[in-house]
Amino acid sequence: MADCAEVLGRIPTRLWIGGEQAGAKGGRTFEVCDPATGAVLAEVADAGAEDGERALAAAAAAQAGWAATPARERAEILRRAWELVMARRDEFALVMTMEMGKPLAESQGEVTYGGEFLRWFAEEAVRINGRYTRSPSGTGRILVTKQPVGPTLAITPWNFPLAMGTRKIAPAFAAGCTMVVKPAAETPLTMLLLGQVFADAGLPPGVLSILPTSRAAELTDPMFADARLRKVTFTGSTGVGKLLVAQSASRVLRTSMELGGNAPFVVFDDADLDAAVDGAILAKMRNIGEACTAANRFHVDNAVRAEFTARLTDRMKALKIGPGYLEGSQVGPLISEKQRATVADLVADAVAKGAVVTTGGTPLLGEGYFFEPTVLADVPADARILREEVFGPVAAITGFDGEQAGIAAANDTEYGLAAYIYTTNLDRALRVADSLESGMVGINRGIISDVAAPFGGVKESGLGREAGTEGIAEYLETKYIALP
Repeated sequence: MADCAEVLGRIPTRLWIGGEQAGAKGGRTFEVCDPATGAVLAEVADAGAEDGERALAAAAAAQAGWAATPARERAEILRRAWELVMARRDEFALVMTMEMGKPLAESQGEVTYGGEFLRWFAEEAVRINGRYTRSPSGTGRILVTKQPVGPTLAITPWNFPLAMGTRKIAPAFAAGCTMVVKPAAETPLTMLLLGQVFADAGLPPGVLSILPTSRAAELTDPMFADARLRKVTFTGSTGVGKLLVAQSASRVLRTSMELGGNAPFVVFDDADLDAAVDGAILAKMRNIGEACTAANRFHVDNAVRAEFTARLTDRMKALKIGPGYLEGSQVGPLISEKQRATVADLVADAVAKGAVVTTGGTPLLGEGYFFEPTVLADVPADARILREEVFGPVAAITGFDGEQAGIAAANDTEYGLAAYIYTTNLDRALRVADSLESGMVGINRGIISDVAAPFGGVKESGLGREAGTEGIAEYLETKYIALP
C-alpha cells in the first residue's frame, strides 16, 4: 500500500476553477473513502453555490475565446491531454481502483478506453461540417453552419470515473464549448487528476472547471437558473435524470441524458454456449456489475437453459473476490454499504418468490462492501430483479420458448439502453436486433462500448448520443444563413 499512499499524495484535492486550484468557499471539505476497507483516502474541497457561480463565470468569460480558437489548436490540446493520460496510466488506474473498487486490470482498461475519447474527438474537432446550396426555388442560397452550444454543466457518475468524464469533456472541447464538471462525490479524485492533466496540456483558463461536492443540489440548482448556462449533460439514474430534465425545462436548456438500463441477455437454442457463457461473464461482471450496460436479465431458451445455468454457475463460483489493488483480484467491493444492501434486498426478494441460488447469494460481512458473485435460476416473473437495475454481481436467469417469446421478454421493460443476443443464425441475429427496443445491441459479444460508436438508449434510458461521429453534435447548434 506504500505505492497507494505515494500516489494519493500527488492527487489534487481542491477545486479547479479558472485553470487553478482553489479552496471551496468557507473551507468545507468531505471525505473520500476506499470501498474495500472503509478507510479515508483523502479530504476534498466541498463546492457550494458560490463556487458554482465562480466556475460558471469563468466558463462564460472563456467561451467566446475558446469558440474562436482554431479547431486545430483545440485538437492539439486534446491530443496532448491524451498523451499525458497515457503517460500516467498506472497512476490513473490505481486512483480509480482505490476510490471506486474495481480490479486494477479493469481500471487500466478504463484508462485506455477513457483516454481514447480525447484522441477520437481531437480528430473530430477538425471535421465539423456545414453545407452550402441553392434554394430549390431558385430565389436564393442556403448556408448552414455549426456553432458551439456554449457553457455546459456535466454531471458524471462514480462507476467509470475517467471515461464518463472524457466522453463528455472531449466532444465539448472539440466543438468549442467550455465546461463545468461535477464529479460524483464517491469518486472525485480521478477527475481532479484529469484537471491537472488538462492544465499541463495547455488548456486556457476557464475552459474547464471541476467542482467536487457532497451537496449537489446546493451547487447545481443556481447554475440551472443562470442564463449563462446553455447545456446540461448527465450520466446516472433515470430517477435523477427525470428531475434534471424537468429542472432544465424552465430555461429550455439543451440536455443529454445517459440514464439507467436493464439490459437483457438473450440466449437462443442455437447459440454457441461456450461463447455465450464467455460473453455473459463479460457483460455481467465488467465493473463488478456496476455498469448501466451490464447484463441484468438472462433470458435463455428452455432447450439450453439448464446447461447454460450450470456453466455460468461454475464460472461465477470460480471468480476471486478481494480489494481491487491486490494481485489476482477479479471481483472488488461495491461502491457503498447502501449499494450492497440494495443488491442483497433484490436477491432476497427473488429467492422469497421462488428463485434458486446456484452460487453466492449473500454479502461478505467484515471489512469493505463485498458481495458474492451470484447466479439466480428459475427467477419468477414478479421478482423485482427483473424490473430493477441490480448494479451488482448478480445474474438472474429465466426461460422462454421460441424466438418471439425471447424478444417479448427482452422488451418487457421501461428501459432501452443495451441488449445482448447469442445465436449462430445470422438471419435471426439481424431480425432480433431490429426488433429489440434498445439503443445498442451486441450480437455474440459481451462488450459493446466503442469510442467510434454512438452510445445511448431509448425509452427511459435517455436522450441523445455520446461518442462516435454523432457525439460532437450534442454540443453544436445549427445556424441557417439565407443568402441572395
